[in-house]
Amino acid sequence: MEHIVFLDSDTLVADLRLPKFVHQWESYPATVAEDVASRLKDATIAITNKVALHREVLVQLPKLRMIAVAATGTDNVDIACCRERGIVVSNIRNYSVHTVPEHVFMLLLALRRNLLAFHADVRNGEWQKAKQFCLFTHPVLDLHGSTLGIVGYGAIGHAVAEIARAFGMQVLLAEHKGAADVRPGYTAFEKVLEMSDAISLHLPLNEVTRHLLSAKEFLRMKPGAILINTARGGLVDEKALHEALVSGRIAGAGFDVLGKEPPTEDCPLLDIDMPNFILTPHIAWSGRSAMQTLADQLIDNIEAFVTGAPANRVA
Repeated sequence: MEHIVFLDSDTLVADLRLPKFVHQWESYPATVAEDVASRLKDATIAITNKVALHREVLVQLPKLRMIAVAATGTDNVDIACCRERGIVVSNIRNYSVHTVPEHVFMLLLALRRNLLAFHADVRNGEWQKAKQFCLFTHPVLDLHGSTLGIVGYGAIGHAVAEIARAFGMQVLLAEHKGAADVRPGYTAFEKVLEMSDAISLHLPLNEVTRHLLSAKEFLRMKPGAILINTARGGLVDEKALHEALVSGRIAGAGFDVLGKEPPTEDCPLLDIDMPNFILTPHIAWSGRSAMQTLADQLIDNIEAFVTGAPANRVA
């Protein structure tokens, strides 16, 4: 009989059906690192959203045969160790192709049109003191006619590109950073930095993509450019972003992710109190319909593994 342990069930707000096969189900709202090994000691299937499963834990779990990741990103799982030990790892695919792009454009529209700055002006009585019907305290920039650079052209990147074109934006697809050749339909990474009025990141986090954008890349961007990150916090050097925003090197940023979540007091981005920086608490993925799709696919993956035909395999 399969013994299934969900390590962080509070990360999912959805109606989670139980698998159809005979099993033992054990669920924890959250799990700290010190308790992972003990909670999984008898598990054959582990479910994790963000709880880390590193080598030092995995080698203590001889019964574990599958890890069902309740997310698309798998940077919290030691994939190489899983392959060595024959542990199947499955992730979730394409569940957030509507909710994340909508969040991208919420951030992008708010920043391009200076929503927070105008809201503050009204709250502070600036409109009430105006000598005319409108207030021109901040520039309002349309999306139409501007250029959006997309870094990472998977399912979400595709969806963002479709919405951008509907707004009348020119879309540039970034080639891999440092690539010797540029694929048809793509633009060199450095050129995308230089030409884009806004850049949106849609990449997994790994050793290649960590700090993809740092001080050197911010120097290449337009002074009026906006950076949107709804992917992974580690893609951007947060200290370099802080400097780029405070110095006015770039015009603004909208982030839904940080390198450490939840953030601690030493996170440099928490200190920014400026209307051109919007930080949301990793909720771009969490539209209710998206989370239900995720929950359904999570159990589908587990059932597929038990039937001997694993789906959405990462390892």
